Amino acid sequence: MYIHQVASYLPAEVIDNAHFTRLNGLSSEWITERTGIRTRRKAAPGENTNTMAVEATRRVLAQTPDFVATDVDLIVAGTYTPHDTIYTVAHAVQREINVSDIPVVSISSACSSLLNALEIVEGYFAMGKARRALVIVSEHNTAYNNEDDTVAGHLWGDGAAALLVSLDRLAPADLRVRDIRTGGAGNIGKADESVTLKPVEKGIVMPYGKDVFIHACTYMTRVTQEILVRNNVPVEELTYLIPHQANLRITKNVLQQLGLPDERAVSNIQDLGNTGCAGAAIALGSTWPDLQPGNQVVVTVFGGGYSYGAMLLER
Repeated sequence: MYIHQVASYLPAEVIDNAHFTRLNGLSSEWITERTGIRTRRKAAPGENTNTMAVEATRRVLAQTPDFVATDVDLIVAGTYTPHDTIYTVAHAVQREINVSDIPVVSISSACSSLLNALEIVEGYFAMGKARRALVIVSEHNTAYNNEDDTVAGHLWGDGAAALLVSLDRLAPADLRVRDIRTGGAGNIGKADESVTLKPVEKGIVMPYGKDVFIHACTYMTRVTQEILVRNNVPVEELTYLIPHQANLRITKNVLQQLGLPDERAVSNIQDLGNTGCAGAAIALGSTWPDLQPGNQVVVTVFGGGYSYGAMLLER
C-alpha cells in the first residue's frame, strides 16, 4: 500500500519553558537538558481532539485534488486523549467529509497508534474491503495534563495529522509501505503503571520515567533492526529515522545503538513537545518534501503500556 500525502494541524498558542519556571520553578535549561523540549503547542478554548483531526483532514484533502473525499472507503483514527468516547474522532472526520456507509474505526494503543492504525488499513486492503483510506492521529494532551506535576507536566503538546493511504500507487511521490511490524510488551517492567491516564481519577501521570526510557530505547532500536533485516535493508542505507517524539535523549540513544549519525533523525519535540501518536506523523509530513526516489525511511514508535512498532517506507 502507499501513503499518498500527509498534512498536520498545530494549535497557534506556543507555551515556552519559562511558563513552567514561573509555575513551579523548573528552569528552562533543566527541561531542555532532560527532554530536548523548548516549546510546545496548546489547543485554544473550543479546540479539541476532534476539531484538530477535522482541520488536518481538510488540509490533506485540499492539497491532493486527485484524492477526493468521496474516494475514501475507510477511516481509522488513533488517540489516547479522546474528546468523546462515543462520538469518536473517526466519526467526527466522517461527518466532515460526508461519506456514508464506510467502515469507521477509532483505536487507542498509546503512542504507537499510528502504526496500529496503518496495520488495520493494511488488513482491510488485504481482505478487499477498502482501497482508499484516511488515517488520522490526534492528541489533546493539555486537556488531561497537570501542569503542576514537576515530573511530567512540562512534556505535553497538542496536534494532529492526517494521512491519505491507497492500495495502489496514485502518484510518483507516493511512499510505498514496504513493511509494518508492531507488538506489545505490557508484561514487561512497569508497563502497567509507568504512564497512566485515568480520566475519572487524574490526568496524565508518569511516575516511572526511567523505566519508560530504558524500554523505549530497547524496543525502538530492536524493532527498527528487525524490520530492516526482514527487508534486507542495511542500516547505513536508511535515509531518515522518524522516532516517536517523546524525548530527545531517547532519539539520540536509539541512533547510537543503530550506528546512525544525528542528522538521520527527524525531530520536532524541541518545538512541539510530546504530541503522542501524532508526533511521528507530523514529522513525516515535514520531511515529505525532502524525500527523493529510492529513499528509505523507518518510523519507529513506543508508547505507554509498552506498545511499540516500526514501519519501513520507500519513495
